[in-house]
Amino acid sequence: MPRIDLKARGIALLTSNRELAKAAEEMLCRRYDWADEQEAKIFVALGGDGFMLHTLHRILEGELPCLPVFGMNRGTVGFLMNDWRLDRLAERIEAAKAISIAPLEMTARTVGGSVFTHAAINEVSLLRETRQTAKIEVSVNGRTAIPELACDGVLVSTPAGSTAYNLSAGGPILPLQAKMLALTAISPFRPRRWSGAILPDDTHVCFKALEPALRPISAVADQYEVREVAQVDVRMDLERSLTLLFDPEHALDERIAMEQFAT
Repeated sequence: MPRIDLKARGIALLTSNRELAKAAEEMLCRRYDWADEQEAKIFVALGGDGFMLHTLHRILEGELPCLPVFGMNRGTVGFLMNDWRLDRLAERIEAAKAISIAPLEMTARTVGGSVFTHAAINEVSLLRETRQTAKIEVSVNGRTAIPELACDGVLVSTPAGSTAYNLSAGGPILPLQAKMLALTAISPFRPRRWSGAILPDDTHVCFKALEPALRPISAVADQYEVREVAQVDVRMDLERSLTLLFDPEHALDERIAMEQFAT
């Protein structure tokens, strides 16, 4: 069987290092001719959710051009991916539904005065580094909302990430079109009745570490960690947009909405 030309359509293949993904890559390369990354108009990401996040971060950091990404699951959960199928790939991509998502921007200042800025597609989380409970001041748009949150941590999630760590921590599922952020406490001790809030996506959230020498806190933007933070500012970067492509019958917006009914 002659190979199908995807090169002329500018479709390039990116593959995870996992064994399952590499085996699928061999099959795809026997079936299709692929464009180089430099000539691409669309990326096919082959792996799991972690690899999709890695690919999107490469786009945000300028390592890859800002192009639509069609993922195929050769990982574990695959919430951000389409089903793996070898056949009719060009037709699937042509019929795909485009979903746009915006990342969060985290600016973290450490106790030592260093400043780090990272993007997050799913969430920015603050976590205690030791057995000591974290104590965090939470401000929203410059106003102190919680003077002292005693907890294991706290996070800000995008709608796209609301079914990940946010959901595990008891946070709300946000429909993709909601234009909202989830602010969710992780094992809160005080205030006892506060578990989180839902905020407009143009909100600026600021966290300040209280007693950072005794109660050190780390900040994590997806997989990027900054330790011993003093202050962390989080806002959605509405000027940037990433495009994911999904089979219409199983698109991300519908998956997130249906997670509200999962049992």
